Amino acid sequence: MKTIKGPGIFLAQFIGDQAPFNSLANICEWAAGLGYEGVQLPTLDSRFIDLKLAAESQTYADELRGTVQAAGLEITELSTHLQGQLVAVNPVYDQLFDGFAPEEVRGNPAARQQWAVQQLKYAAQASQRLGLTAHATFSGALLWPYVYPWPQRPAGLVETGFTELARRWRPILDVFDECGVDVCYEIHPGEDLHDGVSYEMFLDKVDHHPRACLLYDPSHFVLQCLDYLEYIDIYHERIRAFHVKDAEFNPTGRHGVYGGYQGWADRAGRFRSLGDGQVNFKAIFSKLTQYDYPGWAVLEWECALKHPEDGAREGAPFIQNHIIRVTDKVFDDFAASGVDAARNNSLLGF
Repeated sequence: MKTIKGPGIFLAQFIGDQAPFNSLANICEWAAGLGYEGVQLPTLDSRFIDLKLAAESQTYADELRGTVQAAGLEITELSTHLQGQLVAVNPVYDQLFDGFAPEEVRGNPAARQQWAVQQLKYAAQASQRLGLTAHATFSGALLWPYVYPWPQRPAGLVETGFTELARRWRPILDVFDECGVDVCYEIHPGEDLHDGVSYEMFLDKVDHHPRACLLYDPSHFVLQCLDYLEYIDIYHERIRAFHVKDAEFNPTGRHGVYGGYQGWADRAGRFRSLGDGQVNFKAIFSKLTQYDYPGWAVLEWECALKHPEDGAREGAPFIQNHIIRVTDKVFDDFAASGVDAARNNSLLGF
């Protein structure tokens, strides 16, 4: 068995204009000071990474990694969540998602998609240059407006949607395969890959591509009332990234899973800082350790109540205290009686 690596921290929610959150060197020193050992790096802010240059220049990739290592940290994964979202966008969301893209492709869905696909390919090449083996992203969504079956969906709509989603992703997955990097889809409401069934439909369409893997985040399953422990039992062979994020679901007589259009603080289901929600992390870390999960445990801080710096400060020891240092001995070895073939035969009656 492997000991899970960590703690790591996803930097997306902490990047800002004030020190220490305004440069890669500064934010890495801050994270290291809190006890983190790795950083998951978003790829849209050029102050932190020039993704195209990282894909094309080994010298730049080495310098980038050197900046992180100077703080005593490692890069856990690169993230293209926002670019992955733009690989597949239903037209109803065009205006809302334009903000994820550079100005020159806004208002032009075809150009925006081409830009997003190229970003993913750069991410594959950059990950290879950085010595990474997993990558975090979203699948995008063509079908999300139709997630609830009313009005009745036309026959073949879901099949057509997943066929098209797979057509868009297959060339990207092939580039990641060439680079030796797993694409870890974060299973997330708002994405076509939002639970196990939808992931399996996609997997079938890409012929069970070896790089079509998973980022496991139990918080999204709590909000969907999905069994997040059995999920590990079912999909552990595909889990290659892990967001350690807490959540709670407290339905009332007024609202439940859909949230009644309320903001995050007032929803029945909401994200919380580690230890403040309902997720059974002891069981999660036990299962991932049992199944030999090979990657990092990375804090993704999202909480409607607690200050982010407090969540980050509390998150490193929380993760460290849940990482199981795997044993190198069997606990009942003290009672071993040795190997005696004749005795074994006798005990079995022959």
